[in-house]
Amino acid sequence: MTTLSIFTSMTNPELRNDPWKEALECYKYFADEVVIVGKDWPYDFSWDYIGKTFQEGFDKSNSDWVMRMDIDYFLHEKHLKKIRQSIEKFSDYPAISFPQYQIFTPERYQIKTRLCLLFNKKKFKNIKLNGGGDMTLATLNGNLLDPKKVPMVNIPIFQYESTFRTKEILMEDRLRFAKAWFKFFGEYGSRGGETADLAYEAWFKEIKQRYPKHCFRLDINDHPKFIISKLDNITHDQFGFN
Repeated sequence: MTTLSIFTSMTNPELRNDPWKEALECYKYFADEVVIVGKDWPYDFSWDYIGKTFQEGFDKSNSDWVMRMDIDYFLHEKHLKKIRQSIEKFSDYPAISFPQYQIFTPERYQIKTRLCLLFNKKKFKNIKLNGGGDMTLATLNGNLLDPKKVPMVNIPIFQYESTFRTKEILMEDRLRFAKAWFKFFGEYGSRGGETADLAYEAWFKEIKQRYPKHCFRLDINDHPKFIISKLDNITHDQFGFN
């Protein structure tokens, strides 16, 4: 039987209000092996550390196929059989791509993009997570794996982007990532600036541009079962409340 690993990265998930317990429950439901990296992620880091951490997760995964999941990524339980069928069906391809449902608030979402997240490690051992503008996308023999040129399966990735974080957590988080970007690229670009206020304002500007595109509706029971209780109990100080 073809085997599947899922790897994820997390650092101080309780302090960051990451839905980590729920995510790990989800990954264990789908995978033969779950690998966790990033536990020792330094507070001050350089941007290339992200791709290196992803690569560590890929390298430590022992299955035929390996799936990268951010700790706020979820799969719906109804797609278990379809995932397994897909890795058998597309066994000669290096990767499989998925549509991403970007979720800010529980009742709506945007179909944001297609992501290459599932990789055929058994046949394509030279896959690296070092490509794209942010140096975290998958490459094969130095060439970017184009999500449009590998099979796509209609299994959405539910992304709960910052849904459970407070403004204080978000401000600190955005500043850390802005500084990491500056440290590696030498400029802040769209990440704001050197203060928490500037970094947060730059992030929230993007949120305001994206939210009008969240025009697809969701009932609470449409979400993966692993996250429903946490969504039901979201508090007024968390981003996804309103």
